[in-house]
Order: sequence, then structure tokens, then C-alpha cells
Amino acid sequence: MKICLFGRGGKVGSVLAPALEAAGHELVELGEAEAMVDFTAPDAVEQNVRAALEAGVPCVVGTSGWDPMPSGELAAERGLALFVAPNFAIGAVLMLRLAAEAARYLARADIVELHGVAKKGAPSGTAEATAELLPGEVPIHSVRLPGLVAHQEVLFGGEGQLLTIRHDAYSREAYVPGVLLALEKLPSLPPGLTLGLDALLD
Repeated sequence: MKICLFGRGGKVGSVLAPALEAAGHELVELGEAEAMVDFTAPDAVEQNVRAALEAGVPCVVGTSGWDPMPSGELAAERGLALFVAPNFAIGAVLMLRLAAEAARYLARADIVELHGVAKKGAPSGTAEATAELLPGEVPIHSVRLPGLVAHQEVLFGGEGQLLTIRHDAYSREAYVPGVLLALEKLPSLPPGLTLGLDALLD
């Protein structure tokens, strides 16, 4: 597939670019692309997505901190798929599934998300997505420290017990399988916005 990758020089993009090529994809400019992938920043992503959709190119977006709903409406109007995920690590998606199941039995929970100091925005998109799956107002605690990549734990408290569900991404390579899966499924997605890698997993 011919792919336009926005954010190629970024922390995720610099890992993703060679991985896409190794998987047999070709990196091209937007005018030649069959799909667009964006891992940029909240202040750039919406413009990139709009440019792609207006060029007739479906999109896969891993940038968080923006509202994809208006772009989803444009995608639907154009008959194009817009896939957005707060986290492309398969393990993180499983963490969300396990947290939703645990919440059926342990109602009190806190979320702690930890990222490197360069992470823009807090809380993370993954933490917000997790909180939406849990009942009530779930507190989210954000940590930004050198040496971290992307980590999250969901703590469930009950009388005399604590359940911790944790996912750690130690490098950006953790996101590659999820992006490849999204590109594989992109042609079969309905027009408009599809949210979350969980929608692609059987």
C-alpha cells in the first residue's frame, strides 16, 4: 500500500517508517497515497486529516489530544474511513478489556498513567478511554518523568484487597503491530469515524 506518513521524524514516526517499509508498504507524498497515517501533535493532526480526506485518502491516526468528531463527519460525507486510536499497543487494548471486566465486581478504581516528559497533554488518551469504560468519576493521575515511555495501571480497591492491571510500553515498537492491523482493516471499515483498536480485534 502507498502510505503518506505524517510525523515521520517524531518518536513514533521514526520507528514506524522503517517498519512500514519492512512490511511491504511504500512511503509516498499525500498526492500519491492510498492511505494516510498520522503521529504528529494535537495542533497539527486535524489539518493533516482534513487535507487527506479532501484528497480522497482514508486515514489512520494515533495522535491524541484532539476532537476527531468533525473530521469523522467529513470522512462520512466523502465515503472514506477515518480510524483513530488512543493507543496502538495490543497489550494496552487488552488492559482496557480486563479493566472493564474487573469493574463489574470492584467498583472503586483509580488510574495512574506515566509518560516521558515530552508527552503532550495530560491525561493521556488511553487513560481517558479507560475512564470512559468504568463506572462513576474515576480519578486519573498523570506522571511525566524522564526515562518513561508509556505506562498505565488501573487499580481496583475492595475490602481487604487490591487488583492492579498494568501495561508497559518500553519502546515505540509496541505500536507497530497495531498500526499494521489498522492499515490491513482500513479498506473494510465503514465510511466515517471508527474509534479504538478494540474495534478491529475479534
